[in-house]
Amino acid sequence: MTIEHSGGGDPDRSLALLWRDRSTQPEPVRGRRPTLTVDRIVASAIAVADSEGLTAASMHRVAKELGAGTMTLYTYVPAKNELLDLMVDAVLSERQFPAPNEPRPSSWRAQVQLYSERTRAMYRRHPWLRQVSTVRPALGPGVMAGDEYLLSTVSGLGLPPRQLAAAASSIGTFVDAHAAIEADNAYLVRVTGETEDTWWQQRMSFWENYFDTERHPTMVEVWNGGGFEASAVDQAAEAYEFGLNRLLDGIEAAAAKH
Repeated sequence: MTIEHSGGGDPDRSLALLWRDRSTQPEPVRGRRPTLTVDRIVASAIAVADSEGLTAASMHRVAKELGAGTMTLYTYVPAKNELLDLMVDAVLSERQFPAPNEPRPSSWRAQVQLYSERTRAMYRRHPWLRQVSTVRPALGPGVMAGDEYLLSTVSGLGLPPRQLAAAASSIGTFVDAHAAIEADNAYLVRVTGETEDTWWQQRMSFWENYFDTERHPTMVEVWNGGGFEASAVDQAAEAYEFGLNRLLDGIEAAAAKH
């Protein structure tokens, strides 16, 4: 699986496009009155990526979907890097987290749960996101809204600023990583027609012919104690909920020391 990297576009061009709603400049016009908009181009690219994968969302393919020439797209979006930045930020914006002055769940844990639910749903709608690294994010409205919301969920715990930032980042990293894994599993089910449980069942001979109990005593102990009895899907869900709750417990414990 090829990994793309966001934030790779020209900074000035990407930022101007990402924050185009704040620009007073008209969209580029060459010759006749334009029939395209940046929003239409981005929406079309996302639709192609959703149905056929990220690789399919080339400038040429998007232009074809819109009934336009490829060169015409370049008068709106200068390169594929900038298009990827716009696509990622657009789907991040779909989460629509409450703004600072809008109602939200009363407890901080419930606010984190809202972040979790909307982020995981976003990955399910757009499984190609698992192929995009946001280590160097494009600083668009979707990214900034998510970061602001996460910081605000832990801001009332009394943590010092650096710990507050670390706590919010830890939550975001945990949720995003698990959401990407869920999306990857769902993608494999779609393209192979096999569920995860079916995949494991087809490899039962491994346990009979290759698994060495003496080299893996802890696995054997957990197995005999029923630790692996749940389905693959249920195990993943349990691991996610357990990990997130223990992470939040740790943040609360750290906050209690201040």
